[in-house]
Amino acid sequence: MIYLILFAVFFLLINVYFKIAARFNIIDKPNARSSHSAITIRGGGIIFINGALAYFILSEFQFPWFIAGLLLISCISLVDDIKTVSRSLRLIVQFAAVLLLFYQLNLFSFPWWIWIITLVITIGIINAYNFMDGINGITGGYSLVVITSLWLANNYRFAFVDNQFIYFTGIALLVFNVYNFRTKARCFAGDVGSVSIAFILIFLLAKLILSSGNMVYLFFLTLYGVDSVLTIIHRIYLKENIFKPHRKHFYQVLANEAKIPHINISAGYTILQTLINVLIVFMIDSFSMAAQWIAIFLLVIILSASYIVFKRKYYGFAEKSCM
Repeated sequence: MIYLILFAVFFLLINVYFKIAARFNIIDKPNARSSHSAITIRGGGIIFINGALAYFILSEFQFPWFIAGLLLISCISLVDDIKTVSRSLRLIVQFAAVLLLFYQLNLFSFPWWIWIITLVITIGIINAYNFMDGINGITGGYSLVVITSLWLANNYRFAFVDNQFIYFTGIALLVFNVYNFRTKARCFAGDVGSVSIAFILIFLLAKLILSSGNMVYLFFLTLYGVDSVLTIIHRIYLKENIFKPHRKHFYQVLANEAKIPHINISAGYTILQTLINVLIVFMIDSFSMAAQWIAIFLLVIILSASYIVFKRKYYGFAEKSCM
């Protein structure tokens, strides 16, 4: 019953946000680098924060430092959705939020070089997740796959968190997908949505990895990782500023150059990541650690080769512009 109530409350809250966003002009206007053509409300992903807050309250305030970090990083992202914030300020706030996350996870008990490396990787994942939010359905659909995979791992491999945390996050994602995973989106996640859901998923993934001692679970984010890393390498090859907006992500090339409908691309990412994650969950107890890493390595090689082949078909690697 509580889940139906929460579903209804989240529907109400996101519609209240639509009215607020319309009143204060929190919208996304298409430009030359956009993959959409209509003015759309930005920041609908604020509902993800409500899922975490609902669990925080109903669980009698579990994970307070994580929640503090989530609110901090979400606030600066929401401000950035309304009015552009300098990159340096965003990074400072992101670092502070991630340090709070690390404190919650007790990572500072590890040698300093481990949490320094983890800090850089975490900031990278958060920003990669943000950059991948560019077409209808991709953030909501992909995140729903990851949260479902975490539920599978939690219930069939290694219990690491209360299922209610996963359910509340999943309900928020379902509500958002109603308005975003469709041909004409009612809202976009915005920075507040993509950054907050990335922060939540990283927290859960970190808890799973720390509890199980198995880094293979990090590859629940395989497709986003391959797309982001290879796109950065591509832009460095072209001698571009990797911090400037662009349309060179694989999903963007499929949407803009190959003219594949957004929903089809998002569904493709969602289905493929689902297959990968099911494989990961069910091979954990079936293969040795060495075999698991060999399988992951081969998977990444296949995906990377596919990225190069299909991207060359639609967009030459030597071209400076993807307009």
